[in-house]
Amino acid sequence: MPTSASPTRKLAAVGAVVALVVAVIAIGIAVGKAVEGGRDTGESGAAASTGSQGDAAQQKMFDDLAEKTSRRTAGDPLAVGKKDAPVVLVEYADYACSFCGRFTRETQPELVKKYVDAGTLRIEFRNFPVFGADSERAARASWAAGQQGRFWQLHDTLYAKTRKGGDLAEDKLVELARASGVPDLDRFRTDLGSAGAERALKKDQDEGYRLGVQSTPSFLVNGRPISGAQPTEVFAQAVEDAAAKAGAKGSGAGE
Repeated sequence: MPTSASPTRKLAAVGAVVALVVAVIAIGIAVGKAVEGGRDTGESGAAASTGSQGDAAQQKMFDDLAEKTSRRTAGDPLAVGKKDAPVVLVEYADYACSFCGRFTRETQPELVKKYVDAGTLRIEFRNFPVFGADSERAARASWAAGQQGRFWQLHDTLYAKTRKGGDLAEDKLVELARASGVPDLDRFRTDLGSAGAERALKKDQDEGYRLGVQSTPSFLVNGRPISGAQPTEVFAQAVEDAAAKAGAKGSGAGE
């Protein structure tokens, strides 16, 4: 059953940032429902004024989430796109997750071609394994490939098909690394089991847990939540909306 049909996944994707007040979290729940239904009530008058205030509070929540999650680190091997791109898409994903694979195969290439290459979008990947030790090993392997500049190559190879259990054993991961062009496989093995890999994985997991992420894939587009392998058009619209808001904010600041 597609993840997009689950209200729990949508609520989790909105997250519950500890530092935000309860009122803002309540707005986040409302945002999750809006993402799910895309409904427009068409209210006017006093109701529209209340809606405008709610929109402003929602946008503040998105901005807070973006500030807390968009790392924009120069040379980050788990990111693609300009560091100063106006829009950042943060993905929390598991290599044993079939819907994460769908996003990688069907949607991400279109986003890269249309928005990353144009300088509008940056994509930052977060390892968020939810299926146990095999998923965690694959996450460490992707980080290890990144130490040799081959993160995205192994990332795409892992997601070329759904892999679980024995498909993510260390020897299988080494073979996948070889196929992905990782040059030094001995170093890859060492890095895979290193304390550095554990720290990187824990950093990504802790960030996701603080947000309330419970399932994969979960996304933030400049802080706005999207849950599940939604159609490419959903992500494209989110990127364009975020770019427009970022442009308007920049214009206002310069006046």
